[in-house]
Amino acid sequence: MAVIFMTKSYCMDLVLDTGFSHDGFEVIQQARSGVERGKADEIAHVIALTDKELARILNLSERTLHRLRPDALLDNNSSERLLLMDQLIHHGLDVFDQRGDVLRRWFRTPLSELHGQSPLTLLDTTTGFAMVHTVLGRIEHGIYA
Repeated sequence: MAVIFMTKSYCMDLVLDTGFSHDGFEVIQQARSGVERGKADEIAHVIALTDKELARILNLSERTLHRLRPDALLDNNSSERLLLMDQLIHHGLDVFDQRGDVLRRWFRTPLSELHGQSPLTLLDTTTGFAMVHTVLGRIEHGIYA
């Protein structure tokens, strides 16, 4: 669920509150147990993912994504990808001071560090998730390419 907070600048910004753990072993257990499809919509809403983008990230066809009821459990692979996306969004919100609008734009901006690709285009592989986390870490620590 997305929760709205007032920031120092008095703007409305989104903070993701999915209840997911970010501890590695707990993430593995959550992925193995399956994550409800409805959580995917909550996470997608934070950075305004289209159904097509969400399906690609979850390694599902758009048609399969649409057929799943909100309480249906995603398989291990899709659940893990959704949990990785949750971690990435939390990291991005931390880096960009909880400004969801800035994070949304950043995900769609081609970056030289990613060979001119936007972070969003790399999220169809687990290696891509790691690369995007690395770029966020560099931004967080003031290290520019």
